[in-house]
Amino acid sequence: MTARTEARAQAILTARGIVNKFGTQVVHDNLSLDIVRGEIIGIAGGSGSGKSVLLKTLIGLHRPDAGEVLINGKAVGTIGAAEKATLIGVLFQQGALFSSLSVAQNIMLPMREHTALPDPEREQIAAMKLALAGLPADSGIKFPSALSGGMVKRAAFARALALDPKILFLDEPTSDLDPIAASGIDTLIRTLNDNLGITVVIVTHDLTTLFTVCGRIAVLVDRNITVGTADQLMKSDHPWIHDFFHGPRAEGAMNARSASHGN
Repeated sequence: MTARTEARAQAILTARGIVNKFGTQVVHDNLSLDIVRGEIIGIAGGSGSGKSVLLKTLIGLHRPDAGEVLINGKAVGTIGAAEKATLIGVLFQQGALFSSLSVAQNIMLPMREHTALPDPEREQIAAMKLALAGLPADSGIKFPSALSGGMVKRAAFARALALDPKILFLDEPTSDLDPIAASGIDTLIRTLNDNLGITVVIVTHDLTTLFTVCGRIAVLVDRNITVGTADQLMKSDHPWIHDFFHGPRAEGAMNARSASHGN
């Protein structure tokens, strides 16, 4: 078995020949990507490179102009809502919690929509997910407006994990957080991956997250994608990739990675 064949055999998600365009503007042109079961992969790129469009394409919220996305070998567009909810968990940017619901009610919402679990069992699972996301038990009765930014992100994690998905998609999970809260989110991502074996896809411009959390990074550039480890991408001679991985912020991220590995 060749290395490429083996990688495809291990892939939990496969995107092939993806084309996304809006009018005459081509955002992605024949883009292909394999996401390996159990990995943490980051998706990065400049403004207008189509990071959010790609995320929506991968989870089936956007239909590409050409190409297909397979999850566990099934076309994402053919997967029903209930099955998709057990395959995919999504943390949207800013958390996207319902302000009129308590944190626990937010977490239980996917269970109400896609399962027939009785209320006591839903409440028990919600409490477990709160603990898994690193939140105190009493945060379940609070409303999102009473939480800090970091706690909102953790509550959104708990909701995304409600149905034990196989893949967790995170859209800018550390944006608008102070360094300590952002570091806590990075640690949470690694812990969930280590303890649950969950596959994690992170759309982010946070170089510290990319360097310290992600095993591979997929960089959107020139309407296509370049995938590698941070060390591999640092050797790229593509101007944008080189500048991205060698700027002042990249140096700080490298130092954070060295400190993390040292621990």
